[in-house]
Amino acid sequence: MQRRRIGAYGLCRDGERVLLTRISPAGAFPGVWRLPGGAVGHAKHPDETVVRELAAQTGLSGTTAGVRAVVADVVALAGCAVHTDRLVYDVRVQVQAASPGPGGMIDRVRWLLPAELAGLPLMPFTAEVLGVPTTPLPAGRADQPPLPPQVPDRGQRFGAYAVATDPAGRVLLTRIASGYPGAGRWHLPGGGTDHGEQPVTGLLRELVEETGQLGRVGELIAVNDSHNPRAMGPEGRPIDWHVVRAIYRVAVDTPTAATVTEAAGGSTAEAAWFPIDGTADLALTQVAAEALRRIGT
Repeated sequence: MQRRRIGAYGLCRDGERVLLTRISPAGAFPGVWRLPGGAVGHAKHPDETVVRELAAQTGLSGTTAGVRAVVADVVALAGCAVHTDRLVYDVRVQVQAASPGPGGMIDRVRWLLPAELAGLPLMPFTAEVLGVPTTPLPAGRADQPPLPPQVPDRGQRFGAYAVATDPAGRVLLTRIASGYPGAGRWHLPGGGTDHGEQPVTGLLRELVEETGQLGRVGELIAVNDSHNPRAMGPEGRPIDWHVVRAIYRVAVDTPTAATVTEAAGGSTAEAAWFPIDGTADLALTQVAAEALRRIGT
């Protein structure tokens, strides 16, 4: 069985020191260290999750200062292959003594120097973000509690999207097909990632499927979310959807005519290149409009 979830975490620094938390015996991987954070609840923004979990797990208050990285991993939990998309934020905190909250999944909190990380068991995403060697996870609890049951007609989706431009400064957009939320509006190319797929890999795949272009992924621009409790799509009934998106700058160095190549029945009706100053009069999705404003187009 496969499951998906989204997590948000904070990278808190004090000079060279970094704040880490240790998973308690109540957690899936006791004794393993990770950045503070946790699961993003349905209809909750990842920013809010980081601040809330930081306070609950360490007693510290903080504010997010931008998204540093988005990574994904798959681990075995309670008989499921669980794919987690992990959003890592830079977080500003007032450095002070930190301690774990009572009765939670964290039993120790420490400010650690780079030399102190050697030999510590780390969650792979934490090791990747800190730039230290990744080692296999130890065996999880043999008596792992079952994952919470999925709620019918409610879903949480993670996707990766592109603000894609070519050497002439044109921007690449896709038009949403009939029968999908936002039908007829122009949107950023991209979409939901597959189980076990990294965000950048999924984005490049979606770029080919939706537009026929080969891209080069650059900086992570933003992470946003949207919640539609009655989204009408091809299911033919309202679905309570919470969508979290990572938005990247993408360069298409050798552009071609934009062509939808994915199989019939997809959510993309059309793809096209637009002049940098030719998007103001388009019917854009809110996500596309905000992303284009962010980069000044």
